[in-house]
Amino acid sequence: MPHPDGLPESREDAIELLRTYTESPQLVKHALAVEAALAAYAGHFHAPGELWARTGLLHDLDYERWPEEHPHRGVALLAERGYPEAVLHAIRAHADGTVPRESLLDRALFAVDELTGFLAAVALVRPDRRIDQVTFGSVRKKMKDKSFARGVDREDLERSAQELGVPFQEHVERVIGAMRGIASELELDGRAASGR
Repeated sequence: MPHPDGLPESREDAIELLRTYTESPQLVKHALAVEAALAAYAGHFHAPGELWARTGLLHDLDYERWPEEHPHRGVALLAERGYPEAVLHAIRAHADGTVPRESLLDRALFAVDELTGFLAAVALVRPDRRIDQVTFGSVRKKMKDKSFARGVDREDLERSAQELGVPFQEHVERVIGAMRGIASELELDGRAASGR
């Protein structure tokens, strides 16, 4: 039976594939956050939800095992499994500076990828470790602190939202909302802080 949006396999199969190549719990959580953010953007743009979400889930499939060959090893694995070109191109475009971001999906993946990591970092430094307590104001404040999450290019965060055609505050708030929806899976629901 064909899967939604022309995908070759179910989400469960895709998660199994992700876990085959990704052992790091942090990288799995990142994949889930990007999946949720792209699903939210698919709803916003009336785009194919499963296709966008799957792109987010698998965008860093090869990163842990073959960081020097990222994203090309992952794209090759997904091509072998029959993933559509839209998914493959977006994954290439998010990490390979020579591949232009042409589609809305390309731009959305690029816009949410770094941001989800930054938002998780903002939540993790809070005493309660809760994504639902992160606000645009707290994100702005951390963006001004150059010693916080040094590897994140602040200009890229803002430029990518602009490239997507979404005001930066709206972009941040949409991604926070998406991550709130899976806070327990991301361990950003306060349970770790409270010891539960």
